[in-house]
Amino acid sequence: MSAKGSVGAIDLGASTGRVIVGHVGADTLLLEEVHRFANEPVELPQGLRWDALGQYREILAGLRAATRRGYDLQSIGVDTWGVDGGLLDGDGSLLGPPVAYRDPGHERGVEAVHARIPPDALYQRNGLQFLPFNSLYQLAAARASASFASAKRFLLMPDLFAYWLTGTMAAERTNASTTGLLDPRTRQWAVDLIDDLGFSRELFPPLRDPGQQLGPIRAEVAAATGQPEGTAVTSVGSHDTASAVVAVPASEDRFAYISSGTWSLVGLELEEPILSEASRAANFTNEGGVDGRVRFLRNVMGLWLLQETLRAWDRAGTPEELEGLLAAAEGLPAGGPRIDPDDGSFLSPGDMPARIEEACQRSDQPVPATRPALVRCILDSLADAYARAIADARRLSGKDVTTVHVVGGGSLNAPLCQLTADACGLPVVAGPVEATAIGNVLIQARTLGFIEGSLETLRASVRATNDLRTFMPVAGPTRALPVVG
Repeated sequence: MSAKGSVGAIDLGASTGRVIVGHVGADTLLLEEVHRFANEPVELPQGLRWDALGQYREILAGLRAATRRGYDLQSIGVDTWGVDGGLLDGDGSLLGPPVAYRDPGHERGVEAVHARIPPDALYQRNGLQFLPFNSLYQLAAARASASFASAKRFLLMPDLFAYWLTGTMAAERTNASTTGLLDPRTRQWAVDLIDDLGFSRELFPPLRDPGQQLGPIRAEVAAATGQPEGTAVTSVGSHDTASAVVAVPASEDRFAYISSGTWSLVGLELEEPILSEASRAANFTNEGGVDGRVRFLRNVMGLWLLQETLRAWDRAGTPEELEGLLAAAEGLPAGGPRIDPDDGSFLSPGDMPARIEEACQRSDQPVPATRPALVRCILDSLADAYARAIADARRLSGKDVTTVHVVGGGSLNAPLCQLTADACGLPVVAGPVEATAIGNVLIQARTLGFIEGSLETLRASVRATNDLRTFMPVAGPTRALPVVG
């Protein structure tokens, strides 16, 4: 196998960032991680903030690492989580560290927005699932700050890094759809909504689609990294889930997906948004996908519950190895307690085991007696939440589903994949793990002409080049799953 060229994927999750080199050709899809770094928000007196300058420093370090390995990248693409961004002044300078979505200060923006536009009317205009940290609530909460008063631009995190790499400000459309300020029908900025909320239209830069080139890297970036000055920065599905869905290895369109990481994004790929009252009541979102598709999904708290549980035990000086915990949890009998993973008490960092125990007590369920039992409670609860979301998506869309694809880090969690298959009563195909980076790389490669074709063609290449594992349901759904909405 031979690759036509190499591209760089900058992939920042809410806990880890990586710079990955992708080698792509007609029969080749290889990824090589060249740099990895921790990415955690910092608690400041003002609240929870992202270290954007440190993140950018690590991005440059990753590009230097690619140079040291002998790779002249022909393109670079950036993806991150959604909703968060930075405010810039008229000179293009960042006015302060971006607020992290887990900061509780966003809550005050919810009341301010809903006082102007009721939730049901808002859903008709933006099609977005209610989450208290959606960008429009963040901006409403920031309205009284000195930074907001001086702001001339708002750039979401991947757009901010792309601006620093190229000197060009733009908003990539899939991530812009997470702001709550994009019209889900026209896929343009909802200028009437922006006006009604009292924001300046000038805050929001021109929109770009995945596959459009933003420009070459700045000369200073080339000098700092050793990459060629002509290296392009290409817009990809810069919301990490948009890139991950590109890499769902489905062979036909009757599939549901779970992009499983710190968050779990559970839903379907559609051609048009669903803006019904039933969809709003079920808390489904209509986010932008690559090639004009719609990601009709519900956010589920995801592996954050497990990650924060492990961190709590580590902080207490009694760390645990995940592999052993999962094996022990898998061996426990079914029928243990369940929690609602999306309860607001689980959103912020803190003592997650204590919060889970309190949630069990509030619902008159037995408190997990051991650590494996607590992990099993998390796994059962997530599997049930996934099954409810998929059942609701099928009901709301009328679309049949024959297979559930789990991509991302959660695809390595075999007990969770099996419990999900059992809860859904459907086969679960797990993998690829690096779905976000693969989707990022594939859109760059298609833009450069290394490969051609539709999303379905790209997905065929993912199937051909990745090891996948199928989990069959053991005995249908493991419990009665209420349908929300």
